[in-house]
Amino acid sequence: MGPLASTTRLHLLEATLNRIHTQSALGRRNFLRGTLAAAVLIPTASVLAGCAGGGTTPGGTASGAVTAGNPFGVASGSTVDAVIFKGGYDVKYVEFAAEILAKGEAKATAKVSPSTDITGELQPRFAGGTPPDLIDNSGAKKIGMTTIVDQLEDLQGVVDAKNLEGKVIKDTLYPGVLTPGTYGGKLASINYVLTVFAVWYSASLFKELGLTPPKTWDEMLKLGEDAKAQGKYLFTWGTEAATYYQEFALASAIKEGGDDVRLAIENLKPDAWSHPAIQDVFTALETCVKNGYFKPGGSGTKFTAAQASWSNAQEALLYPSGSWIENEMKDQTKAGFEMTGMPVPHKSSSPKLGADAIHSASDEPFVVPSAAKNPAGGKELLRTMLSQEAAANFAKTILAPTIVKGTVPADGFGSTALVSQTKMLDAAADNVFDIRFGNVYGLNKDQLVTWNSFLDGKIDAAGLTADLQKISDKVANDKSITKIEIK
Repeated sequence: MGPLASTTRLHLLEATLNRIHTQSALGRRNFLRGTLAAAVLIPTASVLAGCAGGGTTPGGTASGAVTAGNPFGVASGSTVDAVIFKGGYDVKYVEFAAEILAKGEAKATAKVSPSTDITGELQPRFAGGTPPDLIDNSGAKKIGMTTIVDQLEDLQGVVDAKNLEGKVIKDTLYPGVLTPGTYGGKLASINYVLTVFAVWYSASLFKELGLTPPKTWDEMLKLGEDAKAQGKYLFTWGTEAATYYQEFALASAIKEGGDDVRLAIENLKPDAWSHPAIQDVFTALETCVKNGYFKPGGSGTKFTAAQASWSNAQEALLYPSGSWIENEMKDQTKAGFEMTGMPVPHKSSSPKLGADAIHSASDEPFVVPSAAKNPAGGKELLRTMLSQEAAANFAKTILAPTIVKGTVPADGFGSTALVSQTKMLDAAADNVFDIRFGNVYGLNKDQLVTWNSFLDGKIDAAGLTADLQKISDKVANDKSITKIEIK
């Protein structure tokens, strides 16, 4: 991430990121999918004014009348240009909301365009002053939020509005989910999906093999022995997702050692990776590698193929991932798999954050550019997505919760994975934390190299520690990179 282009943007970044802290409930996304995104600088114009409810929008399209059923004054019969990242969640959930939108008061039509390269496709449009009306700014090639925040609408009006069922939207959301999208007091993005990070396994396979899900690292290593004795591996990995094990390791260490561990890593402190809690986990993972508990060849295997060896072929027992894993692998999961998530293991009998502590965050940031042709339409489509009907549809079809409360029934729509997520969130209560530094500084590319080497057995825990510390130190010592304090 390079320095911001103006003093105003620098102050905004500092103010924004000073707000980052551990959420007592649910904070921002997704360490993993977030870390897959390097910050990308986009040429910015001067700060653009927010869209008023009536009159003319910044993009120049006349607005319609503001009413209870059309709170942003969407012009009747107008078109909403939505570019949506097509990843594990696909784009059908936005298309579902678009169908509802078309039946609304403004009778607006949403054009939903899938993208796997948000930066590549939209950088020219931002630069040319013709960005879409709504963007799902996600994926490995997302746009760095701090580079476009002054070109985005403040979405506070969206959450202050009533949903389609007549309830104020902000009162229908889980606690803390808006904080990740708040930049210097401006709600620049609304993160739509609630991601739970866990260790995933097949409850049916565990029953069949007479195995018990491990809670501690001693139990985890014993499970590795048992798996090997039954011709199974404990873990598998793919080259693009080797850093899933970094999230796994850090979550375990933070759970054991508390905020001191997290803050040292987050704030790029010298020797942060040498913290005893992290070293304990690295040593345990090294044992897993040396004892053959990892399926070999992961550094040369596509991550979805590696995941299929777990979810379909069942060659490995466990896989650490965010809760998008069920939908991502729905076509490559063995029938009767009973996918279930459990918290990461801890070392001692009394970890500082508690045995039920988990890493969870709101994800999939949706933004509305001020220079869009129809920003009012972008807001209205987002308001529609935050309705009970649209959020319940997402949970039912994607098998993952949104930030909207009360949309997942007790049976999880028949999904054992979704049921387990709800149980983990309930058990964790306030002991929920997020990990942000990789996303802030775009470190995943370099970290992938060293994690693949470690999981391949080419370097040991000491080498892994040294490499990761070098990556952190490089950012910490680069004066051209704006540093932030994460709390």
